[in-house]
Amino acid sequence: MTSLTVPLNQPGKHFGHIRIPHSADDSAWGHVMIPVCVINNGTGPTALITGANHGDEYEGPIAIRRFMGVAEPSDIQGRVILIPTLNHPAFMAATRNSPIDSVNMNRAFPGSPSGTITQKIAAHINDHLIPEADLVLDFHSGGKTLDFLPMAISHILDDAEQDHRCATAARAFSAPYTARLREIDDTGMLDGAAERAGKTFVTTELGGAGTTNAQSAEIAYQGLRRVLAFHGIFCTNYAPAPSRALDLSDPTGFHFAEHRGLFDPQVSLGDTVERHQRLAHIYHPEDLQSVPKAIYAQRPGLIAARHVPGLIKPGDCAFVTGTDTGPAGFP
Repeated sequence: MTSLTVPLNQPGKHFGHIRIPHSADDSAWGHVMIPVCVINNGTGPTALITGANHGDEYEGPIAIRRFMGVAEPSDIQGRVILIPTLNHPAFMAATRNSPIDSVNMNRAFPGSPSGTITQKIAAHINDHLIPEADLVLDFHSGGKTLDFLPMAISHILDDAEQDHRCATAARAFSAPYTARLREIDDTGMLDGAAERAGKTFVTTELGGAGTTNAQSAEIAYQGLRRVLAFHGIFCTNYAPAPSRALDLSDPTGFHFAEHRGLFDPQVSLGDTVERHQRLAHIYHPEDLQSVPKAIYAQRPGLIAARHVPGLIKPGDCAFVTGTDTGPAGFP
């Protein structure tokens, strides 16, 4: 059965794994090992911090490893559970989904203790670690297929008190943008699992394109420090950074390709666009005489995300536009 080899309630800084039995051709009595660090000191809130929910997203793992390297028990009031590579098999393969079972971790919750490897990992997080947490921060970026403006995100929730907690925590992260949205479909997401459990939940989109850079990694690291300091878990002065509020709640801001071919964007991240403005051409890959198809803006706004690969197909998310509402304050 799945087990945790690191103590949750023992004071100090401890390293171990979530260990999941996995009998494979190359290891009959083998296990999948998900690295975990727990820093515990005194009474206080618990934060669960996860990265690489998708294996091709790197800002989270970098930020968590940096924090793990400098934070000592004396810096903590309460407890921090750090999992830099939640979907470790996908992380090692540099893929969105697990190479073992082809399951998307962020569509596997609440998981199943008797399911596939990814479902077993999700079940352990859902059943044993989320209940321990007051604050859940799950790092994301665009992976290999999307690129985003750097943003911390809270979801629009029906419970006003929880909605306020989550929105305030996202602002405390102090990314260049602080976004609000409703998920297109939160079925199977860690987000929904944490929110339905009543937790303060924050996620991010901090770049993408299947890589990272010095700027996005630093935004992730400083945001992690800030959100923990704001909640009194990390013992350092909290100093918010400037952030702009970004409203992504309008579903017409999501633009999906209807044709297959060579993707020729006409706008860049951060550009302001008008309704009906051409956002991209799509060229037929073989018919050199055909007129290119176009993607037009369904609404005015700011380009918050864009498709990355040079080829696109029907159903791919091509662009996301939102409304930049000015400096983000605390709700």
